[in-house]
Amino acid sequence: MNQYMLLRRMFWPIMLLVFGVTAILNEYTGIGYDKSWPLYIIAWGILKLTENAVLAQNPPPVPPPYPGYPPPPGSGYGMPPGSSSGPTGPTTTAIVPSNGDEGR
Repeated sequence: MNQYMLLRRMFWPIMLLVFGVTAILNEYTGIGYDKSWPLYIIAWGILKLTENAVLAQNPPPVPPPYPGYPPPPGSGYGMPPGSSSGPTGPTTTAIVPSNGDEGR
């Protein structure tokens, strides 16, 4: 698992921990929930900064724009080496209209 996914999965547990710290501060000091909102902003900002730092070190691969178009070169997506780049079956199908003489 890469570091970015680890940080994404740790976001809500860390925010829950910050909520627990504010509950303890509310119980044992005079700092109530109405005065502890900067802790949430600081925790959120630190998590976002670390996510951006990890993404700057390891950028995710760019997916192809949509199915049917080849992926961008060097994106990590695409056909395995040695395979053909196009479909394997026929590309067109002829439809012959029926005139009603098949059974005669």
